[in-house]
Amino acid sequence: MDSAPSTETVVQAIQTLYHNPDPACKERASAWLGELQRSVFAWEVADQLLRNGQDLETSYFAAQTMRTKIQYAFHELPQSAHQSLKESLLNHAQNLVSNASPVIITQLALALADLALQVAGWKCPAKELIEKFGNTVGNLPFLLEVLTVLPEEVSFILMHVNSRSLRLGANRRGEVIEELAESCDLVIQLLIACTQSCAADSRVQAKVYRCLGSWFNLGVIQGEAVATSQLLNAPFQAMHNPETVSSVHEAACDCICSALYVAEDITRYESLANCLFQGVISLSEPYHVSVAQEDIDKSLNYCRVFTELAESFLELMMAAPGQGLGDLRILDLLLACVGHCQYEVAEITFNFWYRLSEVLYKRDSTNLNTIFKPYFQRLINSLSVHCQMDEDHEGVPDETDDFADFRIRVSELIKDVVFIVGSINVFTQLFRNLAETPNTTWDVTEAHMYVMSAVAKNLMPFCVPSPSDESEVVPQVLQAVLNLPQDAHIAVRYTGTQLVGELCEWIDRHPDTLDSVLNFLLAGLQHPKLGSVSATSLQNICAACREQMARHFKGLLQIVEALDNLHISNEAAVGLLKGISLILTKMPHDQLAVGLRALCQIQADRLSQLIVQNESVKEGTRTDPTIFLDRLASIFSLFQYRHTAPEVQNGQIHPCQQVVQEVWPVLSDTCNKYQADIRIVERCCRCIRFAVRCVGKQSAGLLQPLVTQMVNVYQTHQHSCFLYLGSILVDEYGMEEGCRTGLLDMLKAFCGPTFQLLKTGGLRNHPDTIDDLFRLCARFVQRCPLVILHSEMIDAILECAMAASTLDHRDANASVMKFLRDLVHTAIANDCDDDYQVRRDMVEKLMVVRGPQLVQSLMSATVFYLPSYMLPDVADVVFELMRYNRASFCVWLEHALKGLPTETTGGAINATHKQLTDFHKQITSAEEVKTVSSALRDFSRLYR
Repeated sequence: MDSAPSTETVVQAIQTLYHNPDPACKERASAWLGELQRSVFAWEVADQLLRNGQDLETSYFAAQTMRTKIQYAFHELPQSAHQSLKESLLNHAQNLVSNASPVIITQLALALADLALQVAGWKCPAKELIEKFGNTVGNLPFLLEVLTVLPEEVSFILMHVNSRSLRLGANRRGEVIEELAESCDLVIQLLIACTQSCAADSRVQAKVYRCLGSWFNLGVIQGEAVATSQLLNAPFQAMHNPETVSSVHEAACDCICSALYVAEDITRYESLANCLFQGVISLSEPYHVSVAQEDIDKSLNYCRVFTELAESFLELMMAAPGQGLGDLRILDLLLACVGHCQYEVAEITFNFWYRLSEVLYKRDSTNLNTIFKPYFQRLINSLSVHCQMDEDHEGVPDETDDFADFRIRVSELIKDVVFIVGSINVFTQLFRNLAETPNTTWDVTEAHMYVMSAVAKNLMPFCVPSPSDESEVVPQVLQAVLNLPQDAHIAVRYTGTQLVGELCEWIDRHPDTLDSVLNFLLAGLQHPKLGSVSATSLQNICAACREQMARHFKGLLQIVEALDNLHISNEAAVGLLKGISLILTKMPHDQLAVGLRALCQIQADRLSQLIVQNESVKEGTRTDPTIFLDRLASIFSLFQYRHTAPEVQNGQIHPCQQVVQEVWPVLSDTCNKYQADIRIVERCCRCIRFAVRCVGKQSAGLLQPLVTQMVNVYQTHQHSCFLYLGSILVDEYGMEEGCRTGLLDMLKAFCGPTFQLLKTGGLRNHPDTIDDLFRLCARFVQRCPLVILHSEMIDAILECAMAASTLDHRDANASVMKFLRDLVHTAIANDCDDDYQVRRDMVEKLMVVRGPQLVQSLMSATVFYLPSYMLPDVADVVFELMRYNRASFCVWLEHALKGLPTETTGGAINATHKQLTDFHKQITSAEEVKTVSSALRDFSRLYR
């Protein structure tokens, strides 16, 4: 946008966006308004529109534009304009708030809050706002809103130091928090006055609770002062009153939860903690009233408060269970919520039970486990009830709805906490519940079986020697499932099949049950609704009973041949193939080779048929090559791991070698035919990767044709999976002298199209390419460093790495840093090697030119671009540079630090001279990489 549009033009565009029925006109108006918001002219236009106050849509657009400009583009304004912007916003607020829409009030409040945070010259903004707006009742909604969002924005910044929307350095954050702490008493006085003067105004009351909660969250409230005032009673009174409107009830709940969160610091907030404990305990009766009234929203609020109380006082319950603030009535409150008829209420408590079980596991105290065991027993019993489906449900359990997600979370929770109760005890109790209850409905049976499935794999560690409960109960359960009548509800048969699969380890210890289990699962494979779950359970049996299943391999091979005629999902089919392949790992080499060839040939034949038939690909159907590529990959993948790979002695031919060579032509044809389809090519490369890893260096016969094909296709289609596959080849063959020239030619052929792609498309738009390119380059440095160091491409590769060092894509950046670290490391590693001095000289030649620029790029990435969790990778490079040449690094770092900005646009100091000097000293004197990582993290916080 070259010039500022007239306000009339902007208003017309806004009207078009909101009121024109033509979608094309709306889209053009939206695009134009978006361009306006990104331009520098948006400041003046938004200010003018707010001054005119024409209508709701226009005022909202103007307020929202002003807020986003302050938040994301504050650097566009000179410091001389900050005061006038502040005065303008205050005037707009005073003129609009009396009759403005809440959404406009919120946007103006956020704009003022973000401005106050970024302008260092605006001292004590909360105090100034109270003085300006606190004397008029009509201004209270706006004042409370801005006093709410001001600490909320600071809290957000503290929690999201890597956010790019609003960056405050550590020095400025400290100033802001100190100023807000000084204003806290004034805010508390205002809130007390509001609760007294506006008790009948539910809108104001909700805002008071939200405001108080936001100041609690910031941690600047003095607990003693609030605990002894009437202010803390107000949200509890609101939650006690059954007539409280929902918005106020929820705001009161949020406020109490915020207070409980800070009260976890019991040494600082002891008085507050005691008041909160008594207040929350007193909410038991109101909770039961909400249950009786079937007010689910209020029940959820009470449950949130009870859970937050338990979370905050968890350590106290561990230290002194049943005493003082460790009162175990807290758990009774939670279990009352778990017993609520709606599972959404119970689900709120799950994180607490995870935490409690984790603490108990770490403490490993028999006394503590005994105290808390009854509560976990009640928890599991209640959860088994929640897992019941509707009695009128038809068909198998739906695995895609919210209830299915809840049941999965229940299963995961039970697996984590069952050690406290004992798996066999839970299993036995559930079985007895069913056995002792006459005329049990199908939904109860299914739910109990589902919970049994969650603990079934944990039975064996507690059953050696086998206790009587296990020896009696598990066989009865298994036989009951195997003998389920054909007319049993399909959901019961479905979950029963799951249970059989989860009992795989028990079945392995009791091989006499294997034949009947297999017959049961084979029958299920042929059932349209039980096929996939039967396949998954059969996979579990194959994995756990590998030695016993060897005699059934031919029968399993017949199942594989018929897979496409069974009602089995591809995911289940892939899993089944993994299970069958695991059986092969226990066979002698000759039998392994025969069985593997048979398994692979079935999938290769399907691929060959697709290539010949030349049908159009329809994803997820039999015309989709990825189905068979995934199946082949699942087979080969198992033979690359140490614990499942066949043992091959020196000079011995790998039993999978011949099979890999036989499958290669089909994979090559598939890659050629579908070379434009990245989805198919990626799956093909994945399959080849597993095949190469499977036989290792014995796949050398594939190297030349594979590299040739990859390079040829890459010239036209820059699929990054070829770069990844190239890194696998370098890893396998990079140390083979005869292969290095061909591998280097491959790298050269890849680099040209890759650099062109990154130049035209931008680094940020191609993170996968960056990731795979530098994974490939790092493999060269690890396996054959002199080859890449001598290459004429090394300088361009290093330049690309420095440009990509600021990319905040986790995997891509990690690969870049790994390459840089390994490149520097090669100059100091293995100093006894014959080629050590050559490597060091070549790295020295690179660093003389690129060293200062590299350190500057790393500091820029640290300060402005990378989130803190990615800085350990940067620290690895920095530490390696110091190990390589500490003296030079000191000079490079000093130069990089001098280039960093000392002030923000708002006039706040980023880093003082002392902080810069201390950081330089801390880094350059570091003897461990952890010290460097910690220093980088702390230093980055000065700028964001």
